[in-house]
Amino acid sequence: MKLEELYLLLLETHGPQGWWPVDEAYHRVNGTDPREEIIIGAVLTQNTSWKNVEKAIENLKKHNGLSLSFVRRMSLEVLKELIKPAGFYSLKAERLRTVADFFEPVEKVRYVEREELLKVKGVGQETADAILLYAGDRLTFVIDKYTQRFMKRFAKVEGSYGELKMFFEENLPKDLRVYKEFHALIDQHAKVVCKSTPLCGECFLRASCLSASPSF
Repeated sequence: MKLEELYLLLLETHGPQGWWPVDEAYHRVNGTDPREEIIIGAVLTQNTSWKNVEKAIENLKKHNGLSLSFVRRMSLEVLKELIKPAGFYSLKAERLRTVADFFEPVEKVRYVEREELLKVKGVGQETADAILLYAGDRLTFVIDKYTQRFMKRFAKVEGSYGELKMFFEENLPKDLRVYKEFHALIDQHAKVVCKSTPLCGECFLRASCLSASPSF
């Protein structure tokens, strides 16, 4: 099955995911930039679930702090307390401060080179690609643990981060909408069906999956 066909099947079943989620109303009221919420969320989501990130983001919103300028000017102690639900809050507060300093101005996300972003302390490949794709509208595919697990099971495709990234980018149309939705759709499928212990009997892809149990 071609990747584009897989994308369309996932889209038909799970529907548009609209990722990366941002609170547009909040930013209109506060005069802040939605791209900054994406950058903050990309750092906060490291090694934790999105539910925990949402709690931290809500804390920031309650203090009118969902912006990079807030991250830059607020004390690290206050920042740590606000983002505590996201876990590793001491480390993430420092990373947020570093990333906020780097993206001054935020428009830099539109033109910064990926390799330059990867030199920022605390920014790995997944975080960098998430920021560039969702905040910068740049054609770079995000590989996360869900993508790795799904592709290993479904198509027996494995490799390093760079190898999997190249696999997607070489086999998909150069379309931002597809890049954003496909990554989100794989994550959704991996969360609800292709879990750590997969629910193969409930999977609409089982007939094409190279790892599905033959009993299904």
